[in-house]
Amino acid sequence: FMKIKGIGKVKAIQLKAVCELATRINSVTSYKEKQILQPRDIAEILIEKMRFEKQEILKVAMLNNKNKLLKIKDVAKGGGNFVTASMKSILNEAVKIEAAKIILIHNHPTGDPTPSRQDIKFTQNVELASNILGIQLLDHIVIGNINYVSIFSERSKLKKTR
Repeated sequence: FMKIKGIGKVKAIQLKAVCELATRINSVTSYKEKQILQPRDIAEILIEKMRFEKQEILKVAMLNNKNKLLKIKDVAKGGGNFVTASMKSILNEAVKIEAAKIILIHNHPTGDPTPSRQDIKFTQNVELASNILGIQLLDHIVIGNINYVSIFSERSKLKKTR
């Protein structure tokens, strides 16, 4: 903001505070107990928060048996084009709160939500690990700018075309 003629440090700080306030007002503040019925439901909660991130962030949304959202937790932060997380860090909180289901969500700072091969392989590994613990992985959502892709929806499209 200070690059604009007439805006000093104090005014730039005020403008930045207004932008942050607008972001917070625009975001869903009380997502708990929201029922997640389709990929769009979870994407709408997180897309505004995640679309401007400069690094990849992996979150886990935890749900009960009726698909009501219990908690969303940041699990890992990566670089500009990768994020790594252990199965333990992904499933630990879900086990603690006895979540029946989880959804993975991460962003692509490039703005392209197309899942990479690593994203798909990672999703398969989480699905195997979560099944062992009796936790159902419902989906893995990749957010890029204002768009998102559901890895499970893409997978089911591929199965239908075979």
